[in-house]
Amino acid sequence: MPRRLTSLVLSLALLTLVTPEPAAESGAVARTKLANGLTLLVRENPTSAVVAVALAVKMGTRWETPETAGISNFLQLMMVRGTATRSGTQIVEDAERLGGRIDARGDQDWSVIEAAALARNWMPLLELVADVTLRPSLPEGVVDGVKQFLVRQVRNRGDQPYPVAFDTLMQSLFGQHPYAWHPVGRRESLERIDRAALLAHSRHYVPGGMVLAVSGQVSGPAVLAEVERLFGAMPAGQPPSATAVRPPAMAASRDRRDVAGAQAQILVGALAPPMTHPDYAAVKVLSTVLGGGMAGRFFSEIRDKQALAYSTAALYPTLVDTGYFVAQLGTGPENLSRAQASLKKELERIREEPPSAEEMRVAKAYLLGNFAMDRRTNERQAWYLATYELAGVGHEFLDRYVAAVRAITGADVQRVARTYLGTVRLSVAGPQVR
Repeated sequence: MPRRLTSLVLSLALLTLVTPEPAAESGAVARTKLANGLTLLVRENPTSAVVAVALAVKMGTRWETPETAGISNFLQLMMVRGTATRSGTQIVEDAERLGGRIDARGDQDWSVIEAAALARNWMPLLELVADVTLRPSLPEGVVDGVKQFLVRQVRNRGDQPYPVAFDTLMQSLFGQHPYAWHPVGRRESLERIDRAALLAHSRHYVPGGMVLAVSGQVSGPAVLAEVERLFGAMPAGQPPSATAVRPPAMAASRDRRDVAGAQAQILVGALAPPMTHPDYAAVKVLSTVLGGGMAGRFFSEIRDKQALAYSTAALYPTLVDTGYFVAQLGTGPENLSRAQASLKKELERIREEPPSAEEMRVAKAYLLGNFAMDRRTNERQAWYLATYELAGVGHEFLDRYVAAVRAITGADVQRVARTYLGTVRLSVAGPQVR
């Protein structure tokens, strides 16, 4: 099928997406704050035979420094590798016996322990999550192995054009702000982290900085009683404050890195508003108009019509602090100059003229359709409940966001393009880039 026809078929398919909330969204959410400060959210979903648990903690890169970069994710990996009564292998096996899994990771604005199992096993699943949360052993012999695993991840990022271009751009945009580094951290900081440092960082695990969300075929009152039994004895406390460092003022810049590979990666970035800003929904639509899959301008104009890109995208992650917008193209080294000029032209065009009514209709269908699909499982529901509550916006933010997206106009998109894309930073990485 020709690429232009493929784009048309996809666009038509996007318009058929059901943008109202799916049936799984209908469960009411009960919110309770325990006496010690821990927040519990329970969403009953009687139609699902699965239960999911997400425990979010105010701990992530925003609480790190250049000297401790990566410690939050490091600690999360260690949390599921042993407790006072279970080895890491036993934790995995116990989760599998319940018909599910358990995992943990650190991100920029939070760290999360996620677990899921068959609904009939919700009580032992909560007990497993509580054991991992309250009694981690951080075994000395495992710390070095996890450290080497993380150092290899950092090294692998340095061998690939896209991660190199992305990490260079983040450093340029954020300077000393912790968003400057990937949650996996930096090699020099990871190599300094030991078990004592991890234990000290676990001070973030205090009730005032924790949200526990449960979604699935459960009874709210029964879950509350069990959570009070398991977590109620935790001493009350508040987590440390996040960084007060601000990103540097926006200024035009160009960074180029030679990295072996078949493609050159072109990234253009700018600082953007956080999730609580009035412009958040408009920038989301902007990013979708430009890079929303095969219907976005980057794909249709630069890849389809000009054949100058292997891959295209526009990124605007949901962040609590100052965010970022990134336009990305993967192209052949021989097409680097032309592809870069075409990308620049599209960024200028969105500032000079608003998207058409049809572009807006397709972009909103794509954006809200993907958002609805992402929330269909109990695991994702629990994640959204926990992290958005921890961010201070509450789970109701999701409905406000959907309504805000539907209200965005083409003029709104042009306005935020002018506001945030007037000054940009460029990062290019690939084979013998010149």
